[in-house]
Amino acid sequence: MNKKVVVIYSGGMDSFTVLNQAIQQGYQVFALTFNYGQRHVKEVEVAKAFCQRQNINHKVIDISAINEIIAGSSLTSDIDVPTGDYDNDNMASTVVPNRNMILLSLAIGYAVSIKAEKVFYGAHSGDHLIYPDCRPEFVEQMNQVAAIANFEKVTIETPFLHSSKIEILQAGIEMKLNYGDTWTCYNGREQACGQCGSCIERLAAFAHFGETDPLSYE
Repeated sequence: MNKKVVVIYSGGMDSFTVLNQAIQQGYQVFALTFNYGQRHVKEVEVAKAFCQRQNINHKVIDISAINEIIAGSSLTSDIDVPTGDYDNDNMASTVVPNRNMILLSLAIGYAVSIKAEKVFYGAHSGDHLIYPDCRPEFVEQMNQVAAIANFEKVTIETPFLHSSKIEILQAGIEMKLNYGDTWTCYNGREQACGQCGSCIERLAAFAHFGETDPLSYE
C-alpha cells in the first residue's frame, strides 16, 4: 500500500502544486483544508471542488472561532487588503499570528491518527521576508517538535521552501497542471482583483513563461 501523507491544501497555487506532486510521487494523499475565517474563503470552495472531482481524500476543518483571540490581519479582520507589490512593508498586514504553527499542529495530529508519516505544506522562498512561519528556521524547529510531540514521528515536508513562485509554476507546467483549479487572490470576490500582492506575484510568474493565467480577473 502507498505511504500515507497529509497535505495542508489551501486551494492556492503553492499547495495545489505540492498536492499534485505528492500524488504523482505515489503517496496516498489526505488533503486538509482549514477555514480560519479568511476573507478569501473562496479558496476553500476551490479546494473542495478539486478534491471532489479527483476523488482525493479531503477534510475541510472550520477553525474560524480562533478569530476571537487572533486578530489584526487584513486576511481575517475588517482591514483593507493592501494593493501593490509583494514585499515586507506592503504585505505586513496580511500576517495571521501563528497561523502555520496552528495549522501544522492540527495536521500533525491528523497524521498520527491515520498513521501518516509526513505532513506537506507549501511554504516558498517568496514568503520568507513577510511570513515568519514560512522561514527555513521555523520549519526546522517545527520538525524537531513534531519528532517528540507524539510517540509516532511525523516529518514536515516543504518541497518548495527554497523555490520562487516562478519555480513552483515551472514545476506545475512540467506536471501539466491546470491552475484554473486554484485561487490566489486575497480578496474574496467573484473574480481575482489583480492588484493585491498575491495576484501580482502570480501574474508575474505566468508572464515569465509567456503563459496566460486561466483565472478571470476584474
